[in-house]
Amino acid sequence: MSVNSVNSVNSTAAYTAPAKSNTAKAAENTNTSKDTSSSNGAVYEKGSTAKPSSSKGIYSKSDIVARMKRDTEQRTAQLKSLVEKMMTSQGSKIGQADDMWRFLAKGNFTVSADVKAQAQADIAEDGYWGVKQTSDRIVEFAKALTGGDSSKAEEMRAAFEKGFKAATGAWGSKLPGISQQTYDAVMDKFDEWAGKTTDETTETA
Repeated sequence: MSVNSVNSVNSTAAYTAPAKSNTAKAAENTNTSKDTSSSNGAVYEKGSTAKPSSSKGIYSKSDIVARMKRDTEQRTAQLKSLVEKMMTSQGSKIGQADDMWRFLAKGNFTVSADVKAQAQADIAEDGYWGVKQTSDRIVEFAKALTGGDSSKAEEMRAAFEKGFKAATGAWGSKLPGISQQTYDAVMDKFDEWAGKTTDETTETA
């Protein structure tokens, strides 16, 4: 007879038996206790927590850069939408980003009340495109790219200056006053990040 047949017979016998001896019950209780302990042990082991990887931390550089990039893209799209409303109402079209900036630089347009209100809110002192928030974002982005390494502050400053010049070229003329104020605020924040004192900054200038 095969082993499976024996097991089958034993299982059937155990199922149909009207009563079990005290010895059998004791053995079952012992086995049940062991199974429960073993099961509890497995659950305990699964419940142990592993240390999170620092490279995937909530404040990792890649997360910060990605978040700031998404935010900037959304806000830039919002600004473009406002400009498109003005241009569409006046029969103009945007071919590329440079066209939008040159259109604004000329000042030959009228602004509806809702667009004007949104623009004023955006460039207000506490607005998204205001001096404080814009300069903060630029320097925070620079710090995220360098992991906060202050020795890279001058490298990031040079990159910012290059970008500012490119923006001036795209604008087609001298940038508005708020842009120059933002430039000055960014330079001050770079000085602070690099650990420069007021005297050192004056001597450099």
